[in-house]
Amino acid sequence: MSATPWNHNIAYHPWVMRHAHGDVLDVGCGDGLLVQRLAGVCREVTGVDNESAALLRARTLPTIQSATFDNFSPDQLFDTIIFVASLHHMDTRCALIKAKNMLRPGGQILVVGLARNSSLMDWAISGALLPVVKISSYLHKETHDPNMRTAAPTLSLRDIRNIANDVLPGAHIRRALYYRYLLRWTKY
Repeated sequence: MSATPWNHNIAYHPWVMRHAHGDVLDVGCGDGLLVQRLAGVCREVTGVDNESAALLRARTLPTIQSATFDNFSPDQLFDTIIFVASLHHMDTRCALIKAKNMLRPGGQILVVGLARNSSLMDWAISGALLPVVKISSYLHKETHDPNMRTAAPTLSLRDIRNIANDVLPGAHIRRALYYRYLLRWTKY
């Protein structure tokens, strides 16, 4: 068994690490694995989460704060703000507006998000990708953390695109494996 855990969110850590830079905020950082990984390649990394079980495992990381994103008031602006499977736990529009306002010019928002299937096309794509997802999960020896809070997404990819077009004009959004979508937006 591999020493490094793997799941559908961790699968996107390389994508996040390719794009993250400068002072980084990881919203819904969980056990801090991504915070630890980014600390080696970014100037400063702050994680915020309000889940006590996740924070207990991350207690050795001084840059993780216990708070909801709604209640988080940093003393600085960020170059990169990340949401990995956390945005659907919040009011998407409000969270994206807040994140946008917390960015320096040239900063970016990165989202590895979940969207609900709402159309026949959504279901067809999910069904077609299911064998790939199952095989990949098996080959990577997927691990599940029973202490992590989960929630079914309420917004469809179309809803998310509409919100992003309104709040983050020019955001790049694409459907991804593991029932995820990737959103990347740069503040100019």
